[in-house]
Amino acid sequence: MTGAWGKRVPEYGWILMTWLATRAVLLLLVFKVIGFPGPDVTSDVSMIYQGWFEILRHGTFPLDDVTWQYPPAAAFAILSPGLLPFLDYASAFFVLVLCADALVLGLLQYAGTRPGKSPRGAWVWVVGVPLLGPTAYSRYDLMVTAVAVTGLLAGARHPRVMGVLAGLGAMVKVWPVLLLTGTPRGRATRRSWAAALVTGAALLGGFAVTMPGALSFLGFQRDRGTEIESLGSLVFHVARHFGWSGHAQLNFGSVEFLGPYVPLVSFLAQALSVLALGWLVLWRLRARAWTASTPADAAFVAVLLFTTTSRVISPQYLVWLVGLAAVCLVFRGTRMTAPALLVLAATLVTVLEFPIWFPHVVASDWLGIALLGARNGLLVAATVLAAVRLWRRTVTEPARQRRGPVAARRVSRVGSSDTAASAR
Repeated sequence: MTGAWGKRVPEYGWILMTWLATRAVLLLLVFKVIGFPGPDVTSDVSMIYQGWFEILRHGTFPLDDVTWQYPPAAAFAILSPGLLPFLDYASAFFVLVLCADALVLGLLQYAGTRPGKSPRGAWVWVVGVPLLGPTAYSRYDLMVTAVAVTGLLAGARHPRVMGVLAGLGAMVKVWPVLLLTGTPRGRATRRSWAAALVTGAALLGGFAVTMPGALSFLGFQRDRGTEIESLGSLVFHVARHFGWSGHAQLNFGSVEFLGPYVPLVSFLAQALSVLALGWLVLWRLRARAWTASTPADAAFVAVLLFTTTSRVISPQYLVWLVGLAAVCLVFRGTRMTAPALLVLAATLVTVLEFPIWFPHVVASDWLGIALLGARNGLLVAATVLAAVRLWRRTVTEPARQRRGPVAARRVSRVGSSDTAASAR
């Protein structure tokens, strides 16, 4: 082979071999051929997801199950194992997640061969997903991430496709709507945002008309508290050592803190999310330069902001960030390399706090606090650094570049005036 593709074949061969090796280990873990420390993370698939499957296939949503906190199109993910009737539910689910994983790898590999692109994105995905351990294959978040990655990579040439996929993703798990944050102004924004709105409205309306309970997730999501892995939870983890009277218990499908001041911390987390939204709006109004990587960079920053400020930071949320970081690093001109590495480090710490040493987190002992502090600290650092770099790239530097020529013209006019005065 010759040319750029021929030069990249060895590297992409290593990427593929690494993917095959790491995914083989993940499959051995979720099929319980080999054990993994901590609680069994695959039980959600065989118990919760399969229970929802039995309800959904009869044409209704889980009306009385407070753990159903997802938009209605999440039914597609839960029902998808029915496409493989020759396998039991859990096995079919794991196989489909593997297929979604392979799809993302293929897209990143292909995108990396294009002019101005890099194989670094594929490496981030190949390395990042297994850092989360079996959790990565035991939740449907990887399927949603595949939709988001496809949308972002398609967005440059096909904004309507990006909009459709963002709308679909938002109706599966909300956060993919943030893919639209960095669409270039003008036609691309109009086409992608309109396509997302139409897709989302059509799906929401279709489910609302055909399946009872399509909007029940709104109430269940609203009533959630401060989950013990969130940024705000660190206050209560430390406070337990100084006589705080609250406690941690399973609530709304996750372990949350209950007790004095929990509603206040939950409110402050939501206020921070509102401030994050305000910052994104301000950025979009002030941004003056779009590069090829800006849509992916902005989406990465937006999801980082809302993940870090959320009342809930479940381990599987790191799959979203790994996927978006991978798309950013496909572009050689991105400045998100350091934030992406921080996300990978946070993913590694996440598997330590859940599931390996999760009992320490629940007990709020100093090991649990140290793990959460490290993971959440890395996420905060990644968020701040990514936001600063996005702002500088698209707001500060273009403003300086515009002021440079203006200042030069002023100097030139002053110099001309001085020359004329001297001549007189």
